[in-house]
Amino acid sequence: MIRSRAAVIAGSTVSLFSMLALGACSSGDDTADASTLEVPAAEKGSALDLADVCPATVVFQQDWEPEAEHSGMYSLVGADYTIDADKKRVSGSLVAQGVDTGVDIEVRPGGSAISYQSVTSQMFVDEDIMFGAVNTDGAIASSAKQPVTAVVAQLNVSPQIIMWDPETYPGATTVADIAADGASIVVSGGGSNLGALLSGNGTVPADQIDPSYNGDPSRFVGDPTIAQQGFATAEPFIYENEISSWGKPVAYQLVSEVGYTIYPEPLAVRTADLEEYRPCLEKIVPILQQTQIDYLEDPASTNALIVEKYNTGWVYSAGVAEFSHQAMKDLKIVQTDTSGIFGGMDADRIQTVMDTFTPILEASGTEVADDLTPEDLFTNEFLDTSITLD
Repeated sequence: MIRSRAAVIAGSTVSLFSMLALGACSSGDDTADASTLEVPAAEKGSALDLADVCPATVVFQQDWEPEAEHSGMYSLVGADYTIDADKKRVSGSLVAQGVDTGVDIEVRPGGSAISYQSVTSQMFVDEDIMFGAVNTDGAIASSAKQPVTAVVAQLNVSPQIIMWDPETYPGATTVADIAADGASIVVSGGGSNLGALLSGNGTVPADQIDPSYNGDPSRFVGDPTIAQQGFATAEPFIYENEISSWGKPVAYQLVSEVGYTIYPEPLAVRTADLEEYRPCLEKIVPILQQTQIDYLEDPASTNALIVEKYNTGWVYSAGVAEFSHQAMKDLKIVQTDTSGIFGGMDADRIQTVMDTFTPILEASGTEVADDLTPEDLFTNEFLDTSITLD
């Protein structure tokens, strides 16, 4: 699903540098070389040795531009990384828990870098992509023609929000409150299901849904009577600190509280490739679990890589990355799943998402696979239940 963000923001992108990861050099060349940091090789045959079981380069496809919510991918990129400014991607040694796993990693952004196409469409055009970040509703939408299976959910709760001006709507604490006061709820159209969800479950009257959001903050700034979609991990900081024409707090509600209970961007593989990837998945999925926890404890080097210049036109500052990291902790965007497994997924929750979004998708003309079950969309079989957040 397409995600919209404010792409033109007052302020500049600032790179962080740390002893753990030396930043890539900026240049006019298509590829920027990075300084290397010596790390030991994983012990042969150990849990961190991926050399004989995974592709030589493990390719990850994100659904949007580089940001801290994607830390589970970027945290694995070693300090020998290079940025391909032409293809808008970063690659390097895949380093986990301080050791070189014996394979390389490539992280590809979504959004403008893939012409706003879906992650699943990229996965089926380019089979070099092993992992794609596919929202649960997106997996339902692609189930008939491009089926994927999620193997780890590094984020557990969607950070998407509806936000509004607390001065215009004093005392409002929910989307329903501001809708009752007549607010137009501006959301993105196209591939987004959010507007249909909010009107379909009675949170917002259908005639108050405005599907024209394009990421530009000027409308919200100029008309504080509207409410607008955003992300709890970005917009509250951006509007208060980086949009000088606003420069004050916003109020918001997480849309997960009003029915948008998808798993956000779980890492999925093509369903048909599960068996081929099985030896790799058995080792790399626990690494992906631990990597997300490690980022929460020490985000600096990963954030430094995320705010590097990928020449996509995306504006994302070090301040937003730091705010996002803290918001993911404070709002429990990253938490142990109701399945009881960190990084796991719950069949009952996915069934609820299917019950909610299948009619919405079919009403829009999207073909959903016949007799689809939650087990078609996810598996917890590769997760290490001993890895816990607490």
